[in-house]
Amino acid sequence: MRSAYSVETVRTAERELMARLPEGALMQRAAAGLAAACADLLGRVYGSRVVLLVGSGDNGGDALYAGARLARRGAGVTAVLLAPERAHAGGLAALRRAGGRVVSAGGAEGAGGSAPGAEELVERADLVVDGIVGIGGKGGLRPDAVPLAAAAQRSRRAVVAVDLPSGVDADTGEVRGVAVRADLTVTFGTHKPGLLIDPAREYAGSVRLVDIGLDLPVEPELEALQHADVAELLPVPRAESDKYRRGVVGIAAGSARYPGAAVLAVAGALRGGAGAVRYVGPAGDAVITRFPETLVSDQGPKHAGRVQAWVVGPGAGDDAATVGEVLAADVPVLVDADGLRLAEAGVVRARRAPTLMTPHAGEAAALLGVDRAEVESGRLAAARELAGRYGATVLLKGSTTLVADSGGGAVRVNPTGTSWLATAGSGDVLSGLAGSLLAAGLSAVDAGSVGAYVHGLAGRLAADGAPVGAHDVAEAVPEAWRNVLG
Repeated sequence: MRSAYSVETVRTAERELMARLPEGALMQRAAAGLAAACADLLGRVYGSRVVLLVGSGDNGGDALYAGARLARRGAGVTAVLLAPERAHAGGLAALRRAGGRVVSAGGAEGAGGSAPGAEELVERADLVVDGIVGIGGKGGLRPDAVPLAAAAQRSRRAVVAVDLPSGVDADTGEVRGVAVRADLTVTFGTHKPGLLIDPAREYAGSVRLVDIGLDLPVEPELEALQHADVAELLPVPRAESDKYRRGVVGIAAGSARYPGAAVLAVAGALRGGAGAVRYVGPAGDAVITRFPETLVSDQGPKHAGRVQAWVVGPGAGDDAATVGEVLAADVPVLVDADGLRLAEAGVVRARRAPTLMTPHAGEAAALLGVDRAEVESGRLAAARELAGRYGATVLLKGSTTLVADSGGGAVRVNPTGTSWLATAGSGDVLSGLAGSLLAAGLSAVDAGSVGAYVHGLAGRLAADGAPVGAHDVAEAVPEAWRNVLG
């Protein structure tokens, strides 16, 4: 499990550790890890040109001490100070002792003499180290740092961010203004939520975690499942299992206008681990033609037969009666697509069985009464707000899919998604897959996060760098499943 903790939690753990260590030892640990990562990225350190963009906090100190280590290995290291009077004194002294140079952001040489402008230095560098703002920063970059970030992007040289790209919010993943775009982020102690959530995630590039010995709480702010975690949760039939013991999932989806949504939801459900799939709705002929193993009924959810979970909403149009009938069932229910619009908040809150809602950003925005851009820029807050408002587990689909529970606790973020999944019907496949996992006995949080993980992996395998259709994703689910189980 990959975990991420809030800034407050990290700061507390750092203070507790520093109280037990010699002064400066924690920063030296961080600087050693940062320097090693920079050296790996450079390949050859001797003779390389490294520019440090240094702010006023400990983040800048990490960069300066790392720069000193690189300078001792023969790199030409120049520190560009954005706040010379507040730069880390110990780090500056260490860099100068190692032969590094120091200039202000305006280009004046700290030790006397002339020097190229700061932007020119950045553009000529082989490696740029972003130590402008640490994890406590809020909002975008200050105006004096913006030209340096732009120069780094123009240069197309490698950019390494210290702990977090400057200008992104560590706790929320929001980017309010200009921020540094890194090729590699070297983060210390633990991941921060902003490194795992878009839009900030795309600014971080690859992420390398350096263990500095922090003692962190058991429950993180955010967690991302890995293969081993998913393998433990995937339902595997036992010798005595039959189709009913494995779980039966009901699919109430599709309409005369959107029969394909029913077919795709059933496709996902058949590959999701449940023993049988019951379909209820007007697209029965299309479903049975494509999947003859499906148990089809046209008598409505109440008369479909026993199920352990329901999926309702994909392609349902305005069929509010079916949505209400499914929500009245005393089994776990996954609500997607049109079902989200038709489900009354009070009815969902009143349910005793688990409810899993799976909106994309536009649907979440409509439910919350805000603009879509607000959801996309603050995905973590939106998922939590929606979960609390409906008393349900919410799977917020998108560039980083999040799963939040109404009872609080760690929010799950899915690491396997791909932009190729932005295709019509892909969400219907996910609904069926996650609904089948609900029927197989997984909790709403586990069903949502495991479903998203396998679905994302299937999308990658199906696409393989090329356009892909939703049916291709469904067909790749077994391969993704086998990939996880190894």
